Amino acid sequence: MNRFQKHGPALAPLRRLAPALLFLAVLAAFVPGLGVVSDMTGREQAKSLENTVRQSAVHCYALEGFYPDSLAYLEQHYGLRYDKSRYIVSYETVGSNLMPDIAVIRLQG
Repeated sequence: MNRFQKHGPALAPLRRLAPALLFLAVLAAFVPGLGVVSDMTGREQAKSLENTVRQSAVHCYALEGFYPDSLAYLEQHYGLRYDKSRYIVSYETVGSNLMPDIAVIRLQG
């Protein structure tokens, strides 16, 4: 057999598809990781929002001597803003001199 002779046409289509198949394999390996990163980012944003609400309430207590009775008070007087279509903020007051119970729930979507 002549070693300089070209191989049969059976391998030619595979050689043309090899880069595309390699790209798809690499892409398939990274797609599940993107979902994990997105989920972690959402949890961190919710935790950051909870800390921001808590700091705003403490700031109000330090300046005015009481914890606000509603989240709306923090929005109006302390500039608290958040995306209400992505998060639900539970703000439960016990008394004007006790730290309110604050919880942030991230909505899926």
